[in-house]
Amino acid sequence: MLNRVVLTSSLIALLVAQSAFAKGGGSGSETARNVPPDKQTVLGLYLTAPEAYARWKADPERVKILDVRTPEEYEFVGRPTMAWNIPFSFMAYEWDAKKRSVAMKPNANFVEQVKQLVRPGDLLLVTCRSGQRSAPAVDALAEAGFENVYSIIDGVEGDKVNDAESAFHGQRMRNGWKNAGLPWTYDLDPELMYLRE
Repeated sequence: MLNRVVLTSSLIALLVAQSAFAKGGGSGSETARNVPPDKQTVLGLYLTAPEAYARWKADPERVKILDVRTPEEYEFVGRPTMAWNIPFSFMAYEWDAKKRSVAMKPNANFVEQVKQLVRPGDLLLVTCRSGQRSAPAVDALAEAGFENVYSIIDGVEGDKVNDAESAFHGQRMRNGWKNAGLPWTYDLDPELMYLRE
């Protein structure tokens, strides 16, 4: 009985997420024309989460998925099963009154850490929560000479539902890796994580 309730709840959540995606998300390849300004990169290379998964599945040896969220997000929110975690920034554990959130500080070694993971010719697909951190991460890599780097514009959690009539208004249930039902885990693999010494 409990399994049926969990399955039914999961199915309802998936249907709501798909409906929200259809309302405001769109699908298919994104171009600079319809990528929000805060998600655009200097390279102009974008994929949605399902497109990124298809690219990785077609060539898992050459395609790397890089999750640039904080270690806290990677561990407690969950992660794409094959994603490497090299944070673009860390939580500063201070309140940012202007942004109304916890302040972040940049990972000064981000580019060097990525260079240890990626070989020339690899295709790098960068993700974060919703595509707003992956864009500056891609730009930092581009400045360091990387050329084959895509931003996953809907991230792992997706965009917020913008529908005041919806019970999910303001929640990240529109598009994104997790909402698309792509391979996801809460299990950690230290081989895929950059751990500070």
